Amino acid sequence: MNDARAVIDFLRDKYRHTIKTSETIHRGPSAELGGESSGHLGRALDGLETELMDGEVSVPPGKAWRAAEGPLGFPADHRATGLARRAARPSGDPRALTAVAGAPLEAPPWLSPGGGAWKPAWHAGRMDADALTPVHLDEVMDGLAMNSALPASMVRRLFAWRRGMGKVAKRPDLTEDMIAEILAIDDHWLLHSLALNDRLPDRFRIRLAAHRDGAVRAALVVHAATAPRKMLEQLIDDPDPRVREYLAQGPHTPPDLRVRLAADSDPAIRAALAKHWPQAPEAVRRILLTDPEAKVRAAACSTYYAHQPHPTPPSDLLPALLADPVTRAGAVIHAVLDADTLQRLAADPDSEVRAELARHPDLPPPAREALAVDPALSVRVKVFARPDTPEHVRAQIHASVHELSRSTADPDPDADDETVLQWFQNEFAPTELRILRLPWVTADPLPHIDSPYVSFRASAAAGKALPANAVARLLDDEEEIVRLTMAHTAPHLVDLATAESIERRYRPRRDKFTFWWDKKEVLTFPPAALRRFATDPEPRLRSFAPRDPDLPSELAEKLAADPEDRVRRAVAPHRNLPLQSLLRLLADSSEQVAEAAGASPFLPGEHMEWLLNRAGL
Repeated sequence: MNDARAVIDFLRDKYRHTIKTSETIHRGPSAELGGESSGHLGRALDGLETELMDGEVSVPPGKAWRAAEGPLGFPADHRATGLARRAARPSGDPRALTAVAGAPLEAPPWLSPGGGAWKPAWHAGRMDADALTPVHLDEVMDGLAMNSALPASMVRRLFAWRRGMGKVAKRPDLTEDMIAEILAIDDHWLLHSLALNDRLPDRFRIRLAAHRDGAVRAALVVHAATAPRKMLEQLIDDPDPRVREYLAQGPHTPPDLRVRLAADSDPAIRAALAKHWPQAPEAVRRILLTDPEAKVRAAACSTYYAHQPHPTPPSDLLPALLADPVTRAGAVIHAVLDADTLQRLAADPDSEVRAELARHPDLPPPAREALAVDPALSVRVKVFARPDTPEHVRAQIHASVHELSRSTADPDPDADDETVLQWFQNEFAPTELRILRLPWVTADPLPHIDSPYVSFRASAAAGKALPANAVARLLDDEEEIVRLTMAHTAPHLVDLATAESIERRYRPRRDKFTFWWDKKEVLTFPPAALRRFATDPEPRLRSFAPRDPDLPSELAEKLAADPEDRVRRAVAPHRNLPLQSLLRLLADSSEQVAEAAGASPFLPGEHMEWLLNRAGL
């Protein structure tokens, strides 16, 4: 197990109480959202786990500098490249950039010194024979590798590029001859990217399934939805545990093959199976629920699973699951609350057990009132979210959670893990109150559109059958999370003025639980509005202007010189962007902008040729 996996496992265990709130945390209205956009730690870690695959999957070389900030186990050459780039950034002078080998790189060809700053110096229609490489050559090459207009002969030349991660092998238009050539080169990153290519013909997948590199075999599983059964049969008993773990996690692994992993010798594989296959056949669930390893039983009877719906354990196993400390919290919601069981669970020292008791549908009112003043604020939050909680009790919980969270002292430096975890939960409780998703409110939203609680209004905004006046009210809510949820639920009811108001008021850095909005194009605007946005003071609106396919070239040129990275990135692939502006973007100070410029299908072939030559290809 490398450092990356250790970090993920540590976070997953450390914040398991937070991760488990998969049904109550407001991750944004769309179920497909993930990563940091979702605001859901469990799914974020799932996404990170898939992306990293032990530091060997989909780690863009242009982002490798992050590896220098933590022990993520990336290859040493990427760390060196990242450190060199970071060292260069404070000065802003591209001549300060240092290659991995230590040789200084000079200014790129389209930059020339003037007045103490670097100025564009492209000459229209020609290339300077003495020109040097772009500032972010790696990213430009990544963009070029996926450029849909790149001629086949140039695609082949990129097979020799070794400073990236073989992105060219992910192209959807690779011919069988090209694939055979990549296989013959036998470069790790090229093969890795090829394994991630969901257009890869079956016979090549089967061939890669026998490759000596376990990371390549593991990458094949990532896109198993289109994989042939023969490949999966070949991998199900793979000696590399990563391969088997991804098969255990993958919903596209055939059930008859997945079942075999319940008897895997590695407990981590069995635990992954339990977490990612909640609807496994009962015989498999029984095996996992009674596994000799505590981590497997905990994953099989948990308060958090990677997929819905959550399983119901067999009734005959419930007494043992309630008696087992590692499965008790997951079993509480299924327990029959007789007097003895209720008393025992209400007095459990584990706040997670009491929090799950607070969610129980058959919780008697006296027990509910007692849990409403539980020392652990996470327990109070669960009572707050119940449909049968009296409104005066809900108000008291809301006030007490905010007051107690503000007054909670930081833990001592030598505090034990449980103390630190309890402190974290108390700190997080006000946020959880705000981002709860309440299905019972969404099912009957109208009574809650004027609720004093943000989570109630946001849950109401997810309702599909609200009248127009209620929709209008929620679209103008003072809380961004409510406005965005309503707009996502009913974009067809958002008029132009309201859409512009929502986008103008949106601040992605203000609330991490609305990051998802910045990644989705929910609201649409007519060309006239998009052209007006091109000169708007708000950068986000300016970045919308290139959505107009007929954006005038003079506006596109202006946007290409915008001070905001996101605006330049948005306009880089536009068909009406003047060539000089596109070429300047190849030398942009932003890695993402440079990559977008390299990927532009409107980059002329002679300039593609020039870039490949400058890259030594």
